Amino acid sequence: MLKLIRTLGLDFYIMLKGIHFLLTYLCNYECDHCFLYCSPNSAGTFTLKQITTVLNEAEKINTVESIYFEGGEPFLFYPLMLEGLKIAAEKGFKTGIVTNSYWATNVEDAELWLKPIADLDISDLSISDDFYHFGDEVDNLAKNAKIAATNLNMPLKSIKIEEPHIKQQKDKGAAVIGGGAMFRGRAVEKLIEGLPCRTWENMKECPYEELKHPHRVHIDSFGNVHLCQGLTLGNMWKTPLSELIENYDYKLHPICQPLIKGGPAELVRNYDLALKAEYVDECHLCYLCRLALIERLPQFLAPKQVYGLL
Repeated sequence: MLKLIRTLGLDFYIMLKGIHFLLTYLCNYECDHCFLYCSPNSAGTFTLKQITTVLNEAEKINTVESIYFEGGEPFLFYPLMLEGLKIAAEKGFKTGIVTNSYWATNVEDAELWLKPIADLDISDLSISDDFYHFGDEVDNLAKNAKIAATNLNMPLKSIKIEEPHIKQQKDKGAAVIGGGAMFRGRAVEKLIEGLPCRTWENMKECPYEELKHPHRVHIDSFGNVHLCQGLTLGNMWKTPLSELIENYDYKLHPICQPLIKGGPAELVRNYDLALKAEYVDECHLCYLCRLALIERLPQFLAPKQVYGLL
C-alpha cells in the first residue's frame, strides 16, 4: 500500500500504526498539567461494544500494530480495560497501558491487580511517577506498582513530568523550558505564569505532532478521533474509522492544513485571530488559537471539555 502511495506521488495518506483508547476522561486526580482536563467529574467512558467496534475497524485498516488503553485513569474501569486488552491480544495487536497507579496501595496488592494483565503479555506498562501525582513523596504508589511489575517481569516505563522551569539558553538567547509539561488544556490555565514568552510570528511549525502522515490517533468514547488532543480527524460513530483514515487529506483539514503550512502562526494569519503578542511555545499558541475557533469548527475541535468548556 505504502509503495503504491509513493508511486502515485500522494502526500496525504495516514500509515496508522497505533490506536490509543481514551478509555475514560474520568480520573481520581485533577493534575495541573493535564491537557485533557480530566477530573473526578469528567464525562465520557467507553462501553465494551464501542471498544469492539474500534478494534474491528483497526483490523480493517491493516497497518495498526499496537493498542493502548489510557485516560483519564483506565484502571477505574478495570474489568472493561482487561476485556479490551484480551480482545486486542486475540486480534494480534501489541498492547499497552498508561496509569497513575492509584491502585498500588502496597506491592502485594499491586501484584493482584497486575497479574491478569501480565498473563496477557502486554508490551508496555507506563506509570506516572512525578510531582503532579505524588508531590515530593519518596515512597509513593508508583514505586509499589513498579516493584510489582518488575516482580511479574512486565515491560515498564516511567512518566515523569516536572514543574516547568528554564532549562538552558539557546545560542540566540531564547529560553528553553524544561519539565515535560505540554502547554495545552489545564496546563495553560495553571502553569504558564512567570514563564518566558516568544512572539507568535516565529512559531512556524508544530514540533510535537506528525499531522501530515499521522502514525497514531487517540479515540474517545464520544467517537472523536484525535490527531492531537482536541484536534480531531472526524467522528468514527458518524464515519467508520477505516474510512476516515483512508480518506484523510490534510490539505482539506481546516486546522491541519495551516499548521503544516506555517505552524500556529499560520493559524493566526489564516483566521485573522486577535490574540496576544507572545506565548510560551508553539503548543501554547496553537491551543489558544483552537480555543478561539472552537465554535466555528466544532467538528474538528472536540470535545469541548478538553478545552475546559463543560
